[in-house]
Amino acid sequence: MEKIFDVLEHIPESLPKGCSEEGRVTWEEMRDQDLRVRTYILASMTNELQRQHEHMTDTRRMIMNLQELYGEHSWMVRYEIYNQLFKENMAEGTDVGDHVLKMVNLIGQLEVLDFYMDVELQIDLIFQLLLESFTLFILNFNMNKLE
Repeated sequence: MEKIFDVLEHIPESLPKGCSEEGRVTWEEMRDQDLRVRTYILASMTNELQRQHEHMTDTRRMIMNLQELYGEHSWMVRYEIYNQLFKENMAEGTDVGDHVLKMVNLIGQLEVLDFYMDVELQIDLIFQLLLESFTLFILNFNMNKLE
């Protein structure tokens, strides 16, 4: 989750002049993370919203635009995200990593709208929507207080 929100910091459009090799690697990693987050956000949008946002070059601009569009109606947007989040049961044959990333993305969208869930609630919600075959994993997680 932390990596997803790192992209909300300003990322220079181009590599700064005189940048060290370590700086170049960091910049490339940040751009890759930004692209990944933009892809998650676009994938969770309606087709119309996708068309409006696919040309944006970074996540910050996309989120700022969404806040402008829905700032007054954030309760409605929040409701739509809740609706998706609480109905997002994992389907048989779905990759657990993809499922969890989708859930994290929806939780991140709520945080953009200034609605925060504590970590325990996030974990419980994600666990609640996993397949029954993950029951032993969840039990082990809770018994060993894994984080």
